[in-house]
Parts: sequence; structure tokens; C-alpha cells
Amino acid sequence: MLKSPDPISQPAERPALKALLETCPLVAVLRWITPQEVEGVTEVLIDAGFRLIEVPLNSPDPLVSIERIATRFGSQALIGAGTVMSPADVTRVRDVGGRLIVMPHADLAVVSAAHSQQMACFPGVATPTEGFAAMETGADGLKIFPAESISPAVLKAWRAVFAPSIPLLPTGGITPETMPEWIKAGASGFGIGGNLYRPGRSLEDIRTSATAFVDTWRNTSAREEPDAARELP
Repeated sequence: MLKSPDPISQPAERPALKALLETCPLVAVLRWITPQEVEGVTEVLIDAGFRLIEVPLNSPDPLVSIERIATRFGSQALIGAGTVMSPADVTRVRDVGGRLIVMPHADLAVVSAAHSQQMACFPGVATPTEGFAAMETGADGLKIFPAESISPAVLKAWRAVFAPSIPLLPTGGITPETMPEWIKAGASGFGIGGNLYRPGRSLEDIRTSATAFVDTWRNTSAREEPDAARELP
């Protein structure tokens, strides 16, 4: 049986992760990126302000890409993998220098493996039950996925029961135009994929998109108080 929300509502103490989330809680999802282009794209993203970068494991040679950008940019950003499906995947990512595990699902064995290896972990969840179970197992935050099926109104209800310290990151279909409504509902940040990077997109286009996302986050989060927080006694 799950414990009450309070004891499990605090993410693991990871000062470096906390600082990165406070700087820019946007996760760049580089799906289908190749090792040949990953360093140039990552440099553009970091210059724009991104500090969390994931290479999904269903990309071409993902571990090569992760190793390259972890070696070059690991002191500036949290680098790791998305679409992590098994505990063995967690170890493989760690072995090439990755420190971030992002999942499309809430497999508690994967969450436990990441936590035990001191890697930041954001499992994909679609219900509060999944979310609380993942946090109790050692997740550092929750990837709200797919965001298209979980509206800002639903996230607002979630935020009323998940502590403000728990990062809730809607992922899927996010654009700069839709971010303010999510932030108002209580989003702590976002996972951003195809609207930021896709194969064949130029570095200048990526830079323009990255800047738009970062600027929208900074400008909106600075002035918005989440609705759920506003309603607390």
C-alpha cells in the first residue's frame, strides 16, 4: 500500500539537478539525432539556455551520441537518454557518461536502477497513482506524458496533490504558444521534442526555436503564480 503523499512528495536531494532545473527546466529531446550532428546541435541548445539534454535510445547509435556530448558538455548540462526501457539500459547509459534517465513509462525497476546508480530519473506517467509510486521508488520528477491527452486543467488537479517541490514536466506537442497555460496550471518545466529538433532542421532554425522556448519559459514563469498554489489556504 502506498504511503500518504507527504512522505513521498519530496524528490531525492540532488543539488546539481535542483540548480539546473532552477536555471532552465526544459528537457531537449533529440530523437533520431546522429552522432555526426549531435555536438553541433547540443552546442546551439546550451548557448540558448538549455541545461537538460536527452538522446532517445531509439535514435541511431544513441550511446555514441551520449558519450560525445557528455564528454564535451557534461560540465555545462545534464546529459542522458530518453526512451529508456530496462535497468540494463540505465547501466549502459551510465557507462558512457550519461547522468539523466527519461522514460516513456513508469517501470519501477528502471526508476530503482537509475536511483541506485545516482542518476536523475524522470519516468513518464499518465495518472497520479503512477506518479506517487514512481516518486516513492526514487524518481526525481515526473514526465507528464503524453501531454496531448492530459490537459492543463488535469495538471492543475494534479498540482493540488503533488508537492510544489516535485517537478512536473508535460511532454508531447509543447510549443512556446501553449506553454503559458501549462505554467499557470502548475507545470515545473517541459520536455520538448519535434517542435525543437527534428532531422534535417538547420542549426539556425534550431537556435531560433530554442531561444523562443527559453524566452517564453523565463518571461512567463517569472510572472505566473500557478492556479493550484493560488487556491491553497
